[in-house]
Amino acid sequence: MKKFYLAAMLILTFAINAFAVPSSFSPVVKKAAPSVVNISTTKTVTRNMPDFFQVDPFFQDFFGGMFGGNGNPFGFGGGGAPQKYKSTALGSGFIIDTDGYIVTNNHVIEGADEIIVKLHDDREFKAEIVGTDPLTDLALLKINPKGASISPILLGDSDRAEIGDWVVAIGNPLGLGGTVTAGILSAKGRVLGDGPYDNFIQTDVSINPGNSGGPLINMDGEVIGINTAIIQSAQGLGFAVPVNMLKNILPKLKKDGKVSRGWVGIVMQPLDEQLAASFGLPDTKGVLIADVTKGEPGDKAGLKAGDVIVAVDGKQAETSRALAAIIGSKNPNERIVLTIIREGKRQNITVKLGERPDNNQLASTYKNQKPQKQSGDIQVKNITPEEARELGISNGVIITSVNKDTQAFEKGLKPGLVIVQLNNKPISSEQEFYRVYNSIKKGDLMAVKVVSPNGSTFIAFAKSE
Repeated sequence: MKKFYLAAMLILTFAINAFAVPSSFSPVVKKAAPSVVNISTTKTVTRNMPDFFQVDPFFQDFFGGMFGGNGNPFGFGGGGAPQKYKSTALGSGFIIDTDGYIVTNNHVIEGADEIIVKLHDDREFKAEIVGTDPLTDLALLKINPKGASISPILLGDSDRAEIGDWVVAIGNPLGLGGTVTAGILSAKGRVLGDGPYDNFIQTDVSINPGNSGGPLINMDGEVIGINTAIIQSAQGLGFAVPVNMLKNILPKLKKDGKVSRGWVGIVMQPLDEQLAASFGLPDTKGVLIADVTKGEPGDKAGLKAGDVIVAVDGKQAETSRALAAIIGSKNPNERIVLTIIREGKRQNITVKLGERPDNNQLASTYKNQKPQKQSGDIQVKNITPEEARELGISNGVIITSVNKDTQAFEKGLKPGLVIVQLNNKPISSEQEFYRVYNSIKKGDLMAVKVVSPNGSTFIAFAKSE
C-alpha cells in the first residue's frame, strides 16, 4: 500500500510539473505570429565629412552601415560640405484591428521620413504615424490594407499577469523577422528612470535590437506588454510597457495624435522616515511638495512647498510615482481635490488642472561658489541678487562647506546647494540661518529645503552630536 501511495505521489508530482512547463509554445506562436509585423524606417541625416576621405559608392552600398552612412568608417566630421544621407533602422510592431492600426515604440519611428511595414506573409505597406507618446515610448501607425485580410491580435490584461508566468516575444531582432523567444515574467512595476510613468514589466525573454515595439504575449496568445528596452551590460533582462498603459492612451492617440495629461506644476519628493518625523507625520505614506511653480495650477490653488499630499479625490497617493500616475490619467481643465497635510493639519484643496508640457523646462544654470575653509558642521554665505534671480528664488544662503562626518552630508547636503528654508522657516541671510540652526538641539531632527539648477528638494537629518 505504501509503495502504491509513493508511486501515485510521484506520478502526481510529474503531472503537475508537466502541466507547469509547456511541452511546446507552438500553439501560442501560431495564434499570435500573423499579427506581428516588421518595421523599417528611413530618415535623412545631415553630417559634415572631411574632403580628403570619400568612399566609392559601390563599397558604401555593399558594406552599408559599416561606414556610418556618410562614407566615413571613423564616424567623424570634417571641413567638407554637409552631406545628406539616408539612415535606416529596424523594429517590430503588431496589428490591433482590421482597419490597419499598428502599435510600436515611439523610438522606432521617431523622426522617420518613411515607414515600411512588412506583414507575416511578406506583404509590404507604407505606414503613416497616427499618434505618438514619448513619455510612454508608444506610437500608433496605420496602413491601408486595401481590402486584403490582416490578422489583429487580442490585447490582454497586464494587471492580471503574474510573476512567474510564461511569456513569449515575437519580433524582428537584428533584422531576423519572425523570431520567437520565450521565458518568464520576472517582475512588475520596474522603474528604470526613463520617465515619470515608468512601470515596466521585466522578463528574462531574449530581446535584442529590432525587438522594440513587438508584443510580449501570454500563453493565451494575448498581448500583455510592448517590448521596449534592454540593458546592454546585462544578460536575461528585458523590459516591456504594460499593455494596460497602451489601452488607457489608445483613444487619445487615435483622436488627437497625442496624449494630453493633467498637470499641477509641482516638484514632488518621496518621504523618508526622518522627513516624515520632521514634518510631524506618523508614517512615510504621502508625497512631499518640494516646490511649486509660480503661475501653474498648484500655485493658483494655494499649494505650498512643505505640503504633503496624501490623497487625490479621496484615493490614497502613497508615493510620488502613484501621484504622478493619478494626475497624469486626468484631463487638462479637470478639477481634482487634493488632500494635504500642512503644519500637522489635514485639509482639502481643489485644483483645476493644466496640461502637462511636452518638455520639462530646464532650470537656469548658475555658477557654484567655491567652498570656503571654515570650521563647523555647516557653513553658509549670503546669496547675491543675481544668483537668486538665476535660480528663480527670492531668498536663501549658499552652502560653502559641510562636515563629511555628519548625517547632513550623508543625506545629501553639499557645498553649492542653496538653503531657502530650515524647519519651515524662510532663510534669507547667514545670520538668520545660524540663529535658527543654533536653536536646534544636538540629536534633534531638522529639515532644510535646498535649491539647485536641477530643482528643489527637502533633506531631513539629525543635528550632529
